[in-house]
Amino acid sequence: MMNAPIPQQQSVYQAEPALVQSVKSARDRIHEVARHCIHRPVQVQTMDGHVHVGVVVHVDDNHLYLRVSVRDDQTRGFFNPLYQASVYNDVILPLVLYNLLVITLLYT
Repeated sequence: MMNAPIPQQQSVYQAEPALVQSVKSARDRIHEVARHCIHRPVQVQTMDGHVHVGVVVHVDDNHLYLRVSVRDDQTRGFFNPLYQASVYNDVILPLVLYNLLVITLLYT
């Protein structure tokens, strides 16, 4: 059996070291702040302008996991005759830490 030659690789993008350090620093700071928000209601705004309201259920090195409630008018897919509107309407939304602009604690 003959080995096929390995094609040459060419990078099409490489982040500058200063940018890498800046993103890592922001991620670490957001991680530290987010850790203190676990089990608390928050509003989160991403760099793309998306706003999510929910409860922080977990934070790891790269993600914040937000439990958000899904209203009946937000559900997608096909009709399910066994679906009960009041049961299990929450979903976990993983958000990338370095994509977050604002985390606001909500008081209920």
